[in-house]
Amino acid sequence: MDRAELQAWLRLTLTPGVGSEAARRLLAAFGLPQAIFEQPLAALRQLLTPAQASALQQPPDGLPAQWQATLDWLDAAQDGVARRVVTLGDPAYPRSLLAIEDPPCLLYVMGQLPGAANAAAPDWPQRALALVGSRNPTPQGAQNARQFARALAAEGVTVVSGLALGIDGAAHEGALDGANDGLATIAVVGTGIDRVYPRQHRELAHRIAARGVIVSEYPLGTPPLPPNFPKRNRLIAAFSQGTLVVEAALQSGSLITARLTVEQGKEVFAIPGSIHSPQSRGCHAL
Repeated sequence: MDRAELQAWLRLTLTPGVGSEAARRLLAAFGLPQAIFEQPLAALRQLLTPAQASALQQPPDGLPAQWQATLDWLDAAQDGVARRVVTLGDPAYPRSLLAIEDPPCLLYVMGQLPGAANAAAPDWPQRALALVGSRNPTPQGAQNARQFARALAAEGVTVVSGLALGIDGAAHEGALDGANDGLATIAVVGTGIDRVYPRQHRELAHRIAARGVIVSEYPLGTPPLPPNFPKRNRLIAAFSQGTLVVEAALQSGSLITARLTVEQGKEVFAIPGSIHSPQSRGCHAL
């Protein structure tokens, strides 16, 4: 997309109080974001609250800085590791995300992208499984995640996880170790894509970008805000044909992903563990 279109998409998604549901209503009614901002206030009020309609009349305060940061991030792409902002309706937008109730209007994507300049870039995978679990796994749990991911990747299944400590990191590492051709792994992160969280996974994130894809729905610079991580779990489920819970406590984000997977009509799997291990209680409950 050209720069004016990108700026309009950023303005739409950054406008305070609008949110993705209202943005999708506007896009369905008026088309591209540039057309939304050409509408009179009365037309906007047919679809939005008065406060939302008024907010769209003025560019948000942080728009110039965010636009420049996005341009700089796109321009910093390295050979073999593409960067792209994929918008709702873009042919490169993952079809599996269109099937969920709340698809993001924008995705920031980095790595081996479908349709990128790299001719060897694969399409979004048709065979993918999410591996999720505790941030504080047992040694056996981490080993299980790594071995399952390695075996799945060796059979051409893309492993999807969230780049968190513990099971997520072990799953990404196993997938990178086991994959031959195709997309090894997808990391769906809960921060801006220009930030690696946790910092311990900086080297792992570089490896994923070289042989997989990193995806974020959050603007550049977004810090690790607690509400963003449960929200991104719907995308982990959406990219996958099913979810394997390796280890999880009874109250955990992994069980949120499992619930979202069921709500999307997909399979959930769980690995049993010791009856004495708190990290296995969520799996046993499933």
